[in-house]
Amino acid sequence: MENNNLNVIIATDCGSTTTKAILIEKKGDTYRQTFRGEAPTTVEAPFEDVTKGVLNAITEVEELSGRKLLDGEKIIIPSNGNTGADTYVSTSSAGGGLQMMVAGAVKAMTGESAQRCALGAGAIVMDVLASNDGRADYEKIERIRQLRPDMILLSGGTDGGTITHVVELGQFIKAADPKPRLGASYKLPIIYAGNNKARDQIKDLLGDNMALIISDNIRPSLEHENLMPARHKIHDIFLEHVMQQAPGYPKLMAMVSAPIMPTPAAVGAMTQKFAKANNYNVLAVDIGGATTDVFSVFSEIFNRTVSANLGMSYSISNVMAEAGLANILRWLPFDIDEQDLRNRLKNKMIRPTTIPQTVESLQVEHAVAREALRLAFEQHKALAVGLKGVQQERSISDAFEQSESGQTLINLMSLNYIIGSGGILAHSPRRTQSMMLMMDAYQPEGITSIAVDSIFMMPHLGVLSQINDKAALDVFYKDCLVRIGTCVAPKGLARENENIMEWNVVEDSGKKHSGILRFGEIIRIPMEGNAKLTANPVRGFDLGEGSGNKISRKVEGGTVGIVLDGRGRPFNLPKNHSKRIESLNKWYKAMDMYPA
Repeated sequence: MENNNLNVIIATDCGSTTTKAILIEKKGDTYRQTFRGEAPTTVEAPFEDVTKGVLNAITEVEELSGRKLLDGEKIIIPSNGNTGADTYVSTSSAGGGLQMMVAGAVKAMTGESAQRCALGAGAIVMDVLASNDGRADYEKIERIRQLRPDMILLSGGTDGGTITHVVELGQFIKAADPKPRLGASYKLPIIYAGNNKARDQIKDLLGDNMALIISDNIRPSLEHENLMPARHKIHDIFLEHVMQQAPGYPKLMAMVSAPIMPTPAAVGAMTQKFAKANNYNVLAVDIGGATTDVFSVFSEIFNRTVSANLGMSYSISNVMAEAGLANILRWLPFDIDEQDLRNRLKNKMIRPTTIPQTVESLQVEHAVAREALRLAFEQHKALAVGLKGVQQERSISDAFEQSESGQTLINLMSLNYIIGSGGILAHSPRRTQSMMLMMDAYQPEGITSIAVDSIFMMPHLGVLSQINDKAALDVFYKDCLVRIGTCVAPKGLARENENIMEWNVVEDSGKKHSGILRFGEIIRIPMEGNAKLTANPVRGFDLGEGSGNKISRKVEGGTVGIVLDGRGRPFNLPKNHSKRIESLNKWYKAMDMYPA
């Protein structure tokens, strides 16, 4: 539904620690974000009412804007002159977000489809159960009993196929009789989205003890995945069952003008809107203290993954464990003792709100951030794949590139845009640092624009896009996205200092730049506006038009400008210790990252 009579919009995002409110006003023909406020989230004792934090955040917006928005505990709707708003929308990840368990007959097939389905709906997937996951029956039952998810998604079997596996999983769930996380008084919701032939048996097994909801099969045949009907069901249940148990949510649900969305689902919705409006392939990331969310849209297919153990404060030790100290150390342009590095990271874990006080400790955080971003991206690539178990016709050369188990949809050469959000990317002291972190972690190929979400507004705009596309996109372009610049990275490898590309850049203002890019160097051309880039790579290097082919393209400048990345793809840091430190210092200097 598109509502066009909106002149004043108030939106909140209830995070696990902070509730953020923004005011959006129509100025002439364009919507702009004008004021913002924040307050601690109040889901836990002593308040146990999420609306308290919401009202506190809106009160701050009132004070800053001089607009009266509240009448006691009510939001004044509609607006009239300098009073009230025309709509109020909200997202939420408070109370631990939406936690799910998924079950599928075969781990690598329906198990993964179920996982993609739940993640795309904004859930945290606590575990994936499958007939062939290597656990004994009693272990499966024990695991279901322990976890206490908000809901379970059960799937398995193609329509009309065998029903034994999926019925067996249903029997395990019945035997475990799991209790929901938030309220013991209500039945645990379970969505059945498997073989339609097994529906009656699943009803007989689970219909009495659980709130069973039947949805279309998420894997109706081997070569088709149908995730949307089950995703919609997950959203509905999230609102009707789970949110009703969380402290104060029924009150919040009565206040809003559109359904509350889980924060990650709203960020996903905004990512999709942006990709569609521009016909782009987009990668977006939100790196937090405890988790890192990755969103992508490639050839109109949306994927989201949550790396629940990769973050910059609470989960920083997990990053250290998963990446290994050597991988963190490799980004530091100075010598540091391993034990010293360990201590620094452990300190961050127990004091999550501290921020670096020296350039050295900032560089340590940036090194960890690169590894967290890289690992979360690896996990995302593994899930964002074409379908498995389908015999695809392919030539010999394809077969080498594509593992048997399905090929990732993520193609860095065809990626148009990277959007970073979360503390370390949105609030690093210099934008050039954020750009370099994303270049190092994702290693984009060819020509890729890079931006950050200025104050993490994507959730608010994603939920707003449900009722007004124009307002959401206006604010997204004008106030939310901070354009940092464009990375131009020829794909290929050569010897150090060999010429790999001739280039020239003509700014819209008429100012010209030109030169030669050598292997192993980075050139930064500062410019705020846009420009035309002409680049001629040597044979063996590709910018998206094939090896050695010239490319001519409009490119976006930004707070950093155009960056020519001649470090080659795949990018490898020098193995020799002193050579590596010398290279890092050279690159950081070229990017003006840590001025003395």
